[in-house]
Amino acid sequence: MNLIRNNLTFKISQTVFALQVPFYTISKINIMEPITLEITILVSADKVWQYFNGPEHITRWNFADDTWQCPEAENDVKEGGTFRYRMEAKDGSFGFDLRGVYDEVIPEKLIRYHLEDGRKVEVVFEQIDAHTTKLIQTFEPEKQNPVQMQRDGWYAIMNNFHKYAEENA
Repeated sequence: MNLIRNNLTFKISQTVFALQVPFYTISKINIMEPITLEITILVSADKVWQYFNGPEHITRWNFADDTWQCPEAENDVKEGGTFRYRMEAKDGSFGFDLRGVYDEVIPEKLIRYHLEDGRKVEVVFEQIDAHTTKLIQTFEPEKQNPVQMQRDGWYAIMNNFHKYAEENA
């Protein structure tokens, strides 16, 4: 049986224990809290937007540490547009494509997208003044890796972006 509540669908098994658990407990079991990261960049919002979305820039900052690289990036930043970032260890031991679809795009202000596995991400570009932009990124963590590891990895990539943007402004 499927149960729909608050735009969420839960598949209820026919076992008795599923009926004995209060609904609010079931909803908390399956949903992980989103993670929000913020960083202030001493670069104008238009440049931050350009560096964040241009494939020629993405390949220069989109990795968590110096043992990884992003040798390829495809990015069609528009509602319904897609992206693909090739992420791989420099030693060739591991690699994967990160793919997603843009759900909402407001140039120099907001990007909402979902990843191939359905997780949602939001990126806010908040112009503080003519030469300062706050980047706020919120993402739904996946369930395979510890939340703190994911937070650290996404923050490391964001910090690489911060360095790249300020060095190239």
